[in-house]
Amino acid sequence: MTMSDPVSSVLLGKSSQIWSVSPDLSVYDAMKTMAEKDIGAVLVMTGRDLAGIMSERDYARKVVLQGRASRDTLVREIMSAPPIVTGPASTVDECMSLMTRYRIRHLPVVDGKEVVGIVSIGDLVNWIISSHEKTIDSLQQYISGSYPA
Repeated sequence: MTMSDPVSSVLLGKSSQIWSVSPDLSVYDAMKTMAEKDIGAVLVMTGRDLAGIMSERDYARKVVLQGRASRDTLVREIMSAPPIVTGPASTVDECMSLMTRYRIRHLPVVDGKEVVGIVSIGDLVNWIISSHEKTIDSLQQYISGSYPA
């Protein structure tokens, strides 16, 4: 596990389930789906095409703070589009860089036009922590003389 590993490696450790909603769904129903699935963002799909992404942040800023009604507002009105995406060969470091630059917490992984997964900032931080723990363990073994030859 390293920062230079492809994000596809991170996806292997996650469920392959991808949650999505239609852009014509009400924001209320999209938020209900997110609550039921315990996720902070949902992909917005038109058929098999990625149209955007809707996050809790979109809801807070574009519905709640503007005094809109979630039952009367469509996902297409508040989703972030076009979404910032990455490919499966992008490194963990590149994904972290994208998330930092664009101030996003969820990053769809797209291979060609097909959505193959989504990673959260939490997924990447956990990967990095595991990578650091592995490095520390290897260094401790090396220093103590028990490092495998």
